[in-house]
Order: sequence, then C-alpha cells, then structure tokens
Amino acid sequence: MKKLVVANWKMNPQTIEEANNIFSGIKRTAQKITGVETVICPPFLYISAFKLKDSLVKLGAQDAFWVNPLAGKGPYTGEISPDMLKMAGVKYVIIGHSERRENFGETNEMVNKKVKAALESGLKVILCVGEKERDHEHAYLRFIKTELEEGLRGIKKTNFKNLVIAYEPIWAIGKKGAEADSPESVLQMSIYIRRVLQPIVGKELTHDLPIIYGGSAEPVNAEAFLKEGKVQGFLVGHASLKPEQFNEILKIANES
Repeated sequence: MKKLVVANWKMNPQTIEEANNIFSGIKRTAQKITGVETVICPPFLYISAFKLKDSLVKLGAQDAFWVNPLAGKGPYTGEISPDMLKMAGVKYVIIGHSERRENFGETNEMVNKKVKAALESGLKVILCVGEKERDHEHAYLRFIKTELEEGLRGIKKTNFKNLVIAYEPIWAIGKKGAEADSPESVLQMSIYIRRVLQPIVGKELTHDLPIIYGGSAEPVNAEAFLKEGKVQGFLVGHASLKPEQFNEILKIANES
C-alpha cells in the first residue's frame, strides 16, 4: 500500500505567485516518487490554477459543504459543494479539521453530513479526529470514539473504501517536531481507532483503512512515526509550505 502524504496549506500563501512556486517545488520531487500518494490542499481560490492531469500529485480541498445542489439550486452563500470540487479536479477533501471544529463551531453532526455528501460524490475523505488534551481518566479516548461514531453514522459501507482517518492530537498542532506526539503513543491510538472502527466499517475494511498522523509532522520525526508508529502517512501543516521540508518527508515516506 502506498503511503499518503497530504499538504494542508490552510489560509496560505497570500498570492498566486507564491502558491505556484510552492506547488512547483513540491511537484518536481513528488513526480519522481512512486511509493507515495502526494496530495496538495490549497485554499479554494488556487485550486483551478493547478493543472494535474495525468500527474502523480493529487489535488485536495480543505473543506466541503454537505449539499450537492441539483439543477443549479444552491442557496448557501459562500459554500462549495463536493460536486463542484470534483469538477475542478479535486480527488481528496479534508473534513472535520480541529480548526474548523474550534473556530467555526462544526459539530459531529455537521461533520457527518459533510462526510456523507463528499463520499457520495466520489471524493476521498480525510476525516480528522483528535483530542485537545490527555487526561489521567482517559476521557480523551471516549472523545475520539464519539467523533468517529457520530462522524461516520449512516455511511454506506461501500463508501468506506474512500475513507482515510487523520489522527491529529490538537495539543501537538503547530509545535516543533520534538514536541509532537510520540510514535509509541500514536501506535496505541491507531490500534484503538481500528478497534472503534471495526463494528462500523467491518473487519476487512478496517484492516486496510489508512490512518495518517497530523500534528507537527516534520522530517525530524517522520521516519519514527512511519516505522515505530506504523502510520500510513501524514497530514502536514506548516512544513507543507516549505518545499524542501515537505519533499524530505515525501522521500522518507517513500523509503520507509
């Protein structure tokens, strides 16, 4: 199975010229790497600027709305539907990122509706789950279990083949690589996530479902997360805006 490395640019960069430079810097390396699925998720504004036909690099989006308008009816100011993204060449979409949950009040119910709409459109969904903090009573495990159960409620089992889980401990986001979660902890969390998913997704699909790590993934810790943490890839934030750093992660993933 190929590793999956996703660049989440968030609300960056500020100009299309910068975006093209970062994109080109990543694409030159990603095109030579066959053991990794590379996905770039720029702001919506830049998606149509990147031409990726027959490319090893895939386009992703950072969010999608839960309604696919029929016959041109879409009275949802400011929103973008999964169908629109698909027509623009998008293959993956990030849903339920912790920043959207925190800053925009996205609930598990809203996340669930977005996941359903995106999967039904044929997009591959990267569903983000993760805790704000670790507690001695292990309430954070129940928190993640609820995010998974409510976020995937009512999803058709045939659509789970297009699902990716991104585990991102919120307390580790934006930190230096050395302050990220430990590979041992991430391995235990991956085992726990698969245990929660089994009655929802089914045993066979659960075994094959990719779990990637987000939360200060950098070249300094990438190899350990892959080899010791047993993750299938990364959701990369700030390092994805620096082609040299991101390309190093791609190379490590390709060799691990």
